[in-house]
This record gives sequence, structure tokens and C-alpha cells, in this order.
Amino acid sequence: MAGWNAGDIPDQRGRAAVVTGANSGIGYAAARELARRGAHVVLACRSPERGAAALERMSSEVPDGSVELIRLDLGDLGSVRDFAKAYARASDRLDLLVNNAGVMAVAQARTADGFETQFGTNHLGHFALTGLLLPTLLATPGARVVTVSSGMHMRANIDIDDLNSERKYGRWLAYGRSKTANLLFTHELARRLAAHGSEVVAAAAHPGYAATNLQTAGPTAEGRKGVERFMRIGNRFFAQSAEAGALPTLYAATAPDVRPDSFTGPSFAMWRGTPGPSKRAPWTLDDRAGERLWAASEELTGVTYDELKA
Repeated sequence: MAGWNAGDIPDQRGRAAVVTGANSGIGYAAARELARRGAHVVLACRSPERGAAALERMSSEVPDGSVELIRLDLGDLGSVRDFAKAYARASDRLDLLVNNAGVMAVAQARTADGFETQFGTNHLGHFALTGLLLPTLLATPGARVVTVSSGMHMRANIDIDDLNSERKYGRWLAYGRSKTANLLFTHELARRLAAHGSEVVAAAAHPGYAATNLQTAGPTAEGRKGVERFMRIGNRFFAQSAEAGALPTLYAATAPDVRPDSFTGPSFAMWRGTPGPSKRAPWTLDDRAGERLWAASEELTGVTYDELKA
């Protein structure tokens, strides 16, 4: 991994990728580099306007790229199902699913389906999306699922009896729990794929501290100007770029030696630097917790991963 950068991405010609939250930040940078290396990339974005702007910008930056936009709101399971149907109509292969989109430390709210916003968007939306796209992933040799977590997962384990934070809510607590859920999902998905005899690789990554609008979106929407200003200062003076933050995701997505259930992040203090193996909390490797979260997620979303059942 030493010194790995975007120039080391293998040729992606003939491969198809879906990147959620690809209109800005880590998602945009990852999608652009995949397109630059020849992949056909679907930008899965909630806002049609921001998605269209990202598509136009990417088309100018990668003139020979093959990129399209399909709307996806991970906070609405109906939208997730619509996306999966649209993708299935358009393509019979999916080499790479990058579960990147998310919200961070927002005020307590609910998704369209009544789930706590961070758990519902960051985990349940991606759980449902992956399950609905699973038949195509299984049919594509060498396919991968890369789910973007965060070093902030170390702040909190999930509470299986309060997944929607109905008893207790804290912005950062809920965010940490949702990022733990991302890693438990990857752990359990990798285990189930292996038990099924599938060669699909499920891996996880995190960007460290990267300057994106993830830090400022919540405070801006809520009018918390002091917090917004603080976040902007941090992004300017301490964070690495979105392009650098996307490298762990791109490594997990394309490097030939990536193992199932691996966790890739910046090599310096989980903060910045070139991609390397990342530390993770021991609770994200708990088989029983992974099984319980999986069962709860199937019940909450109605997506049952029948292809991986015995």
C-alpha cells in the first residue's frame, strides 16, 4: 500500500460502478477517478439538481468518461427500490457498489419510513440497496461492495434494543452508532458471502478527516452559524482534501489484494495520508452482533437477501 495513489488504480474498462452520494466530496472524487480509469459510473444522488451539476462537471473533467445519473434517496426505501429497478433495466452487471452517501451529526429527525435519520440513511438505506442489487453483484465476476464508515465508529457501539434512538439521542452518538452499523454490516455480509461460496468481496473504508460538505451541511441547514464556522476552519487548516480522502475507498474498490471484511483508511493516525489497514473497534467484529443487526435490518427494510440463505 505504501504511497498508493489514484494513478495506481487498475484499468477499469468494461466494469460498471454505482457510487452513492456522488454529487460532492468523497463520492464525487471516487466516481471521477473510476470514470477516468474507464469504468461506466452511475452517480446515485438524492438531489436531481446537484446530481445534474455533478454530471456536467465530471463530463468536463473526464470528457471520454462514461457516466450517468440515477436519482437515489437513501432515506426513502421507495426511492431505493426505484433505483434498483432502474439499474436492473439498464444493466446486467455490477462490478462495484460504493456505499458512500451519508449524513453526519444532524438534529434528531426521521426518514420517510420513520427511522432515525442517521441510522436510516447511513445504514438501512445502504443495507436495502445492497440487497436489492445483490443478484446482479453475484452474477458479475470479481464484484465488490465497499461501504464507507468512519473513525467515529469508535465513539459508540450500536444499541440493538434502541436502533432508532427512541430512548436516547445525541448527534454524535447516533452518528457513531450508524458508522458501527456500517462495519457490522460489512462483517456479516462478508461472512454470508463466504458461506455461500461467492467470490464477491465486501470491504469497508473510511476517509479520515477530509474537507467535504459533510461537516457543514447539518449546521448550515439548522442555522448554527458558530458550528458551521468552526467546521469550515477545521476543513481549511487541518483536513486533507476530498481527493485524498477518497483514496481509501478507491483502494478498497480496485486494489487486487483487498480481503473480505478489511477496513482501509489513512495511514497516519486514522486521520490523513495514503491508504493502509485501519484500526477498528472490537465490537465491529462481533459475529452475534452482526447477526442480530442483520435480522433487525431485514425486518425493518423488508429486504431479505434470499440469495444468501441456505
